[in-house]
Formats: sequence, C-alpha cells, structure tokens
Amino acid sequence: MLRRLGAWSIGALVCPFTDFFSRYGVKALWILVFIAVFRISDLAMASMANPLYIDLGFSLAEIANVTNIFGIAMSITGGILGGLLVARYGIGPLLIFGAGLVMITNLLFALLALVGSQLPMLVITIIGDNLANGLASAVFIAFLSSLTSRAYTATQYALFSSLMTLPGKFLSGFGGLVVTAQGYPSFFVIATLLGVPAIVLAIWISRDKELVPPPSLLEQA
Repeated sequence: MLRRLGAWSIGALVCPFTDFFSRYGVKALWILVFIAVFRISDLAMASMANPLYIDLGFSLAEIANVTNIFGIAMSITGGILGGLLVARYGIGPLLIFGAGLVMITNLLFALLALVGSQLPMLVITIIGDNLANGLASAVFIAFLSSLTSRAYTATQYALFSSLMTLPGKFLSGFGGLVVTAQGYPSFFVIATLLGVPAIVLAIWISRDKELVPPPSLLEQA
C-alpha cells in the first residue's frame, strides 16, 4: 500500500515538476515568476472594488445591474477577442498587450474614486475592467497550455493556475489597510504599478521562440 502511494505521489506530483524544469532549465524559474505576477495588479485590487462602489454611494441595485449587464458581457467579449487575436498574432505580442491592458484599466478605479458617484463612470470602469480581464485570461490560458507537456497536462496546468492567483489574492488581503492609510485613488495607483514586472517579463518571454509558438503552429494545433 505504501509503495503504491509513493509511486503515485512521484508520478502525480514530482514528475510534472521535473518534466517542466528539464524542458526549460533555468528559464523555468522566470516563467514561474511571470505566471505569479501576470494578474497580480488586478487580483490585488479586486477585494476593494465593491467597497469603493458602496463608499461612493452607489446602491446595491445599481452595482448589480451594471455588473450583470456590462460586466458579464464584456468578460465574454474579451475572451472571444483574446482568442481571435492569439490565433492571428500569436501568444507573445498578446501577452504584452494583455498585461498592459489589465494594468492600465486599474487606473479607471482610481479615476472613479476621484470623480465620485457618477453612474456613467461606473459603467466605463466595469466595462474596461471586465474586457481587459476576459482578454488577458484567454491569452494566458493559451500561454499556460503551451507550457504543459502531454504527459502531465492536467497537473501542470492546475499548478500554474494556482500559482497565478496566489500572490495577488494574498496581497488583496491588505487592501483595506492601504485604503485606510492612503485612500482609494492611491491604492488603485499602487495596484496598477504592481503590473510593471509582468509587462517586463512578457516582453522577455515574447522574444523567446522556445517559450511562445508562432501563429502558424497555433493554427496547426
């Protein structure tokens, strides 16, 4: 029984790691860092979005209506657009574009905090945020899928996905403290700046043909 458990643990947990590092070597460490920071600016500020809406004076009905009507639609639209753009231009350029778009749209929340309870600005903020998240998520899914090997696809993808959300969600727990000390506008600007490392690493990765397949190979796949 113990021998079977040990063999299963090695096959299910150890081998996916060794396979990944054997294929990418030292680059694997930087890839993991990139995965960890790609969505960090967006995830770090997410916990303070609803408190911002409420503190500005928007009603729960207004928040729900705008989120359900525009948020969901823009998330789907962003996902479809991201998939189409990846097929046309490849993963590399879209990683840079997606990381930049997620970072920049966080500034909409800072602007909303400055202008106050303006319903049109709330709509613009939610549209921009969800469109950027949908597009970036589609691009990143394509990138993560390209990193996995056929032998360990499920395990490696699950590990990558967990790593992607962990740092941002950890930092989001401190959002209330930052807002109390600095205010909403400063908080969202700080969250935006957290996305700079993702753009830098995206530029590096996009230039490495070993890490990002060209559009022709994506079409064949």
